[in-house]
Amino acid sequence: MGMPVSGKLTAKPLPHIPALKAYTPGIQPTDKGWIKLNTNELPYPPSPKVAEAILNELAGTGESLRLYPNPTSAPLRQTIAKLHGLTEQQVCIGNGSDDILNLIIRCSAGGTSETGMTFPSYSLYPVLVGIQNGVTVSIPFDRSMRLPVEKIVASKASVFFLTSPNAPTGVAFSNTDIETILKGYQGLLVVDEAYAPFASHDAVSLLAHYPNLVIVRTLSKAYALAGIRVGYCLANPEVIGWLDRVRDSYNVNRLSQAAAMGALLDPLYYNTVVNKVKATRDTQYKLWTEKRGWFTYRSEANFLFTEPKNAQLQTGPEVAKQVYDFLVSHKILVRLFASHALTASFIRISIGTDAEMAALNETLDAWLKAKSALNA
Repeated sequence: MGMPVSGKLTAKPLPHIPALKAYTPGIQPTDKGWIKLNTNELPYPPSPKVAEAILNELAGTGESLRLYPNPTSAPLRQTIAKLHGLTEQQVCIGNGSDDILNLIIRCSAGGTSETGMTFPSYSLYPVLVGIQNGVTVSIPFDRSMRLPVEKIVASKASVFFLTSPNAPTGVAFSNTDIETILKGYQGLLVVDEAYAPFASHDAVSLLAHYPNLVIVRTLSKAYALAGIRVGYCLANPEVIGWLDRVRDSYNVNRLSQAAAMGALLDPLYYNTVVNKVKATRDTQYKLWTEKRGWFTYRSEANFLFTEPKNAQLQTGPEVAKQVYDFLVSHKILVRLFASHALTASFIRISIGTDAEMAALNETLDAWLKAKSALNA
């Protein structure tokens, strides 16, 4: 039984805080038996070298845990720099890529300074800007998902966030378009490449020519380390200096640094599992577009964004909600984006194992059969 609270709180937060809307993550069930296809986690375990690295850190009595971790994650910076053909001074490590995004916004948002982004994209961006009491400017996609290059170039935002491959659609944008933006845009362009390991290309090569480019990566998706929380960015050394000025001194714990090192030092394992995910993704894309006739964006991520059709070939927000609810009733989690007309008729489905995708498709068939019988 907790201690009762008495009295009235007289302290007040900053005026903009009560109006903030917190980021809403995907459902994380606590009971067993769910097929979890809603938060884009890798469906395979991390490399065995991850557990080995953590156990080495805990060797004996775990004596090392009483000591602070390396404050800059220096060995990890060196490893990541080598991985991308860069210098250590071009790398910053974060407590997940969300930490990196937060650091960037700390350096650029607030007051009358504008922060730009496309819509749809990662819904955490406006939340982080709101925490800084900053101004968000959104440039919408249309259904074609063509990158609005000219509008981004013309943006007056001090920093602009571009997710490529895009979330939630999975569409990747060409380096030609990104380079066109970099040539004309005067602010900091942050290309969030959380899903780049699943894509056919990335923008890392552009760092050599454009000092206003920042690339953000995570180990949560392709490296199966969502529970460890490690992300990083690649940027001009001057930009890295900005982030280090506002970064918490020990923002990445000792075990996370060890786990990340273990993962990055086993590329063969991860190439194998990433290729498995890509193969499953492409098989599902063909199934949903050709057999089911559902409009589905060509994805270069580890998920698919598809527009369900019911037995009467109808689409729309109501149909998407019916599919979502039916799947949940069968303990299968996917993601619904009901708050905007452009996304409300779609569901986003993370790529699971072949067995999980088979169970998903059996359940979708059951939904179609039930809807057909209901309207017979």
